[in-house]
Amino acid sequence: MSIEYDSKGKVFTHIVRKDAVYVRIQTATHQIQGEIYLSQDRRIKDQLELVEKFIAVTSAKVYDLSGKLAYEATFVTLNRDQIIWLALEDEPPHN
Repeated sequence: MSIEYDSKGKVFTHIVRKDAVYVRIQTATHQIQGEIYLSQDRRIKDQLELVEKFIAVTSAKVYDLSGKLAYEATFVTLNRDQIIWLALEDEPPHN
């Protein structure tokens, strides 16, 4: 790991620290439960407003509209334009 300092003593590192948050995401055809990662001091709203077209969801469980588990994946990318709503979950899903 390399650490650099600017003339004022500010520390720069190549490691980007992110926090996992558990979410439930609704699209027109599915509901997804999983984790998204936020840069420290960033809100979920900030993450959704980024220019990047896709959002990464890990430990994803994808349900159809009837609530039946359609599939599970360790990693899914979701087009932000497909998100109808997103809710913060207090803990990982247990279903």
